[in-house]
This record gives sequence, structure tokens and C-alpha cells, in this order.
Amino acid sequence: MSNAMTTDLYEATMALSYVREGMTAPATFDLYVRDLPPERGFLVAAGLEPALDYLSGFRVWPDDVEAFADALHRPREDLEPLLGLEFDGEVRAVPEGRVVLAGEPLLELTAPLPQAQLVETYLLGQLSHQTTIASKAVRCVLAADGHPVLDFALRRTHGPQAGMQAARLSAMAGFAGTSNVEAATAYGLTASGTMAHSYIEAFPDEESAFRAFARAHPGPVTFLVDTYDTLTGVATAARVLRDLGPDAGSAIRLDSGDLGALAVRARRILDEAGLERVRIVASGGLDEYAVAELVRAGAPIDVFAVGTRVGVSADSAYLDSAYKLVAYDGLPVMKLSSAKATAPGAKQVWRRPGFADVIGERDELPPRGGSPLLETVMRDGRRTGPPDTLERARQRLDADLAGLPPQARRIREPMPPRPATSPPLARLAGRVRHRIEHRIAGEHQAERPAPGAERTRPGAARPLPSAGGTPARWR
Repeated sequence: MSNAMTTDLYEATMALSYVREGMTAPATFDLYVRDLPPERGFLVAAGLEPALDYLSGFRVWPDDVEAFADALHRPREDLEPLLGLEFDGEVRAVPEGRVVLAGEPLLELTAPLPQAQLVETYLLGQLSHQTTIASKAVRCVLAADGHPVLDFALRRTHGPQAGMQAARLSAMAGFAGTSNVEAATAYGLTASGTMAHSYIEAFPDEESAFRAFARAHPGPVTFLVDTYDTLTGVATAARVLRDLGPDAGSAIRLDSGDLGALAVRARRILDEAGLERVRIVASGGLDEYAVAELVRAGAPIDVFAVGTRVGVSADSAYLDSAYKLVAYDGLPVMKLSSAKATAPGAKQVWRRPGFADVIGERDELPPRGGSPLLETVMRDGRRTGPPDTLERARQRLDADLAGLPPQARRIREPMPPRPATSPPLARLAGRVRHRIEHRIAGEHQAERPAPGAERTRPGAARPLPSAGGTPARWR
């Protein structure tokens, strides 16, 4: 089976129905986040590169047809129309690393309707998760205010693949290194790590452990000092480090307790031992909130290592993301559901100074000072250029952060900018809404019995308004 099977069952049921009904005209879907999570002033677009890799290799193979048939409890021949289905559409997307706001399409996909439907689940999963983690990671960098931040998330992420993504996205956000050896190798990152408490416990005492570790790893070392009594551990580490000679690059790590207060006392012990250049690394349940408090309090911590809370974005572990049909067969469509209405038609997002963004129609003239966010990254099922690089994504993020309003960058109670809707897009939405409401009114009128006609008796079958069939259109 291929990765075409990484989908929800209802995607397969809809795709099969589309094929059988001959509904294979081009469809355009927008993937976006409806509302920002609490305590988020912005998002960082991420996940596009693996999404494009997936689309480039998308194909329904015989084994996939067998699996779909089994899942649907249907004969294999019923699913044969899906065999050989490939992605040959167009993708326009916000490049990785760009700052985005609620309602702005991260990705807009146009392809024959069955293709566009089958890829929904995978695209939502990739972009939603990676945008969530990238947005959390960059907040840690902002909170650290110039201090290096390290990724220690691998052991607590939701699986190894999520750990790889966390390491990559943390690097994009500006982290200085990762504990993930595979990610460091794959992405050219700095591998960083120290020792566990179990290492200390395996030796007769802390000093024996520290000296053995230094023998195995000549050069700068980092000693974990809180296995037993933290301040005693600091003093022991200072004694060993002083014996080792030049201390540039060496460090101690605090992993528990009142990190701010312990850092002050540890700094004093190190300085009194003549170890002014030995750094203090802090870890243990840290995220941007804790880091910001420690920095604000002036704690003498040189490096922050963040793990669990960042690798799973503990305070906001998901995005209210959506993948919605906005045009079919050249005709704009929209959803009118209460609180979940969508905007019709293919779009462009125009970035203006101060993040006064405008969401408009794809081909309308840009507003004054506006530059487009969505770029064509795939045409006819093929990438329009070479794969993006981590360095370019990092540069885009740095540039966007520099122009982001300070109130949106705040760690606590940020105020996110809100994009505006262009007048042409607003007028289009009004026309589509009118056409849909006019059609619905006509359907309701057709359901009413003529004067004097026999009414449907209770329990008898009666015609129902169309639901979930042909997409709503305007003509």
C-alpha cells in the first residue's frame, strides 16, 4: 500500500462517488486556520515541504484499492475506478517560515475533484501539526531574548516522526541545537546533550561520575548537578572542572527545583571557584512562559533546554484548521453554516506593512503596499522549483518577525493582527450567498403543497432538501 491510504474513510467514499458520477472537473480547496489558539499572536507556516513530497508521489495502487474495498466492505471491482489515480494539480502556498494570521490560506490546491478530496487528510495533518510546533518554538526564542535555546523534545513527542519534525521546526525557529541525533544528521544541525540522572546513580558518587564522563569526552563538558543535592552537586562539578583546566564551553545543568534561585547560588559557587566562563544550562518542564519569567527575573542562566511542553505544544496542542471547497468546475462555492461560513473562490493574501494583511481574490489588483504571500509551488503535479531549504525558511521567519507588531509578539496576552477582506472578495461572497439562499428558498417553495392539496400524513415519506450532494454554486 502507498501513502494514498493515509486518509479518512469518508475521503475514499466521496472520491469514489465523484468518479462514478463523472464529477472530475477542477476543484479548488483552501487550507487555513479559522481562529488562533489562546495566547497566540501569530502562526508560523510550516509543513509544506513534506506535503509537496507526498503530492509528488501520490498514486492509488492495486493494494490501495484492495484496502479501500475491505474498509468499505465492497467488492474490489467497485473500487476499480480509483486505480491509478495520481495528483496532477496545482498548489499555491505560503512558503515555510512566513508568519500567517487567522483566516489566511496556508495552502490552496486545485485539482480534479477526486484527487483534491483524497489528499485532504494528509495535508491537514502535516500543515496543522507542523504549524502548531513551529509557532510554539519561535515563542521560546522570543522569550529567551537572545539566549540560546536547545531542543530536548524527542523522548516526549508523539512518536519519532513528530520528534524529527520538532527538531527541524525548532531549528527553523532559531534553536541552537537538538538532542535528536538523527535530526542533527539529516538536517545539518548541532547535536547537543549532557547526561541523565541514571548515569550519576550508576557510579559510587557524583565526583566519580563527573571524572569518568570527562575522561570519555575530552573537551567542553556539561555536568548534570541535581541528582542528589543541587548545590553540593554544583560544588563537586566546580572542583572537577577546575582540575580539568580551561573551562571555555563547559557547563553545569540544572534540571529541577527553583531554577532562578538555584542559578543565582550556582553562579556564585562557580565564580568563587574562578570558573566565570562555565555556563549554566536550565531544563525541566520549560516552555516560553517559564523562560520569559526567568529572563525577566534576571536569572543567570545562559542556555535554555526545552522539551515536553514545546514538542507537543502543551498549552495549545492543535489548530482549528480547515480544508474547504471554494470553487468547482470554475464556479465559486461556499459554506453558510453558522460560525463556520467560508469565503468563495481562489484567493491571494496581500502582506502590507504592520501586518495589515488583505485577503482578496486571486487575480485582483494588489492593495497599495501589498506583496503576495501565496506562491505557485506545484503545477501539473510537479514542483515548480527545487525543494526549499531550512536556511531560507529561517531567513523568512526572521524578516517577518522583525516587522510583526510588538503586541503580537508578546508571550502573555498577545494581540494578533486581523486580516481584512478585499471589497471584490466581499462582493463575490455576497453574490454567492444570494444565489444559494435564492436556490434554497426555491426548494422550500417547491416542497409546499398547493392550496387544497392533500398534506403529507405523519410518518409518510416526503421529499427532503438536497444535502451533501452537488456543491452549492452560483451561476
